[in-house]
Amino acid sequence: MGDNSGCIAIVDDDPFVLRALERLLRARALKVRTYTSARDFLTSLPLGVPVCLIVDLQMPEMSGLELQHQLTRSGIWIPTIVITAHNEASARERCEAAGCAAFLTKPLQPASLLIAIETATTRRCKRHP
Repeated sequence: MGDNSGCIAIVDDDPFVLRALERLLRARALKVRTYTSARDFLTSLPLGVPVCLIVDLQMPEMSGLELQHQLTRSGIWIPTIVITAHNEASARERCEAAGCAAFLTKPLQPASLLIAIETATTRRCKRHP
């Protein structure tokens, strides 16, 4: 699978979303790793911590927000961008309260996602020199 350090991790149970986001980011020369579940992503953490995490809010077994909480409880801080097809104010508020870097709705606008990634990775650098 390879080293996760320096990559952007994408976690989404929809293979079409994973493929589209991976193509978009690789076209911008970004290193990307994709995962179809939160559990798969958590299993990969011994390979290194990514610089940014893009995660779907609603997934079976463990939601994106539950993943964020699991990381926090484990003492792992990764700038996280939550993506969702459901733009609910309460979900946005819960994600912001959990410290997520951005909350974006599907269908994603490429420019908005790239700005969110830039902001999240800059935020990481300021928090973790």
